[in-house]
Amino acid sequence: MIGRFLDPKNDFAFRKIFGSKKYKEILIHFLNDVLEFSDGAIIKKVDFLSPIQDPEIASKKESIVDVLCSDQWGRQHIVEMQVAKTKGFEKRAQYYAAKTYTNQLNRGVNYHKLREVIFLAIADFVMFPDKKGYKSDHVILDKRSYENDLKDFSFTFLELPKFRLKKTELTTMLEKWCYFLKYASKTPLSDVDTLVAHSSIIRKAYYALEASSWTEQELAAYEQQEKRLRDWIACQAYAYDTGMEKGIEKGIEKGMEKGIEKGMEKGIEKGIEKGEQRKAVAVAQRLRQREMSLYDIAAVTGLSIDEIEQIA
Repeated sequence: MIGRFLDPKNDFAFRKIFGSKKYKEILIHFLNDVLEFSDGAIIKKVDFLSPIQDPEIASKKESIVDVLCSDQWGRQHIVEMQVAKTKGFEKRAQYYAAKTYTNQLNRGVNYHKLREVIFLAIADFVMFPDKKGYKSDHVILDKRSYENDLKDFSFTFLELPKFRLKKTELTTMLEKWCYFLKYASKTPLSDVDTLVAHSSIIRKAYYALEASSWTEQELAAYEQQEKRLRDWIACQAYAYDTGMEKGIEKGIEKGMEKGIEKGMEKGIEKGIEKGEQRKAVAVAQRLRQREMSLYDIAAVTGLSIDEIEQIA
């Protein structure tokens, strides 16, 4: 059911807000607030470029980025919203950046005139489990001096599951944008005034998501994208359930074999229990890495909350 505010993580909604001329001002502020350029440079103007990376394979999702634009210095910005966790997304990010960089040559640009490519991704999943921060910036550095001599590529990732600030704790524009991206569709109208205090651009972003301002065709496209995501989640859940069942069966089988070798009924029971326990722990470890709630993990594995909390 569609609420008052739509979900900006939806591909169609994301491109409408950050990739359309109507809301170009939102994109400019978003880039300035999130990228936080060290030299104090401020983007004042952007021009949208074709998001299709390769016309010959334009039918493939991998060849199309969500938003591609250039600023007043000619630097090219890729902004990508990634909801579903896919293997090798960090490699795909580098492919997008490299393709955008080389595509400049197709327009007759000499090597010395190639412009910087800045990749910004918002991920609705954990990309880097070993990093505590929800934002990470990546550049090319000299291994010994750590100097940034090769300046034409930079990557910024926002991992929304790691963002856990409450609405009363927001102070910076970066935090307000992350809260907007993660919770906009669940935000009641009564909270909006508080959230957008002293920030007219965040207010504009919220009201760009008001379902009542969208056409029937736009809402249909939005819901179609939501359906695709639900179908994908259902397929993943089925694959997970099937794999878990097979894993449990295998664990039980191994436990029984071990018990039988001991030749005692008690050994059989203990083997079965041990096989089930090991599988449950292994499943719980994977789900904790995906930041599933402790209660959901307990429901899936049968382990207690205390047992789950002790799992690394």
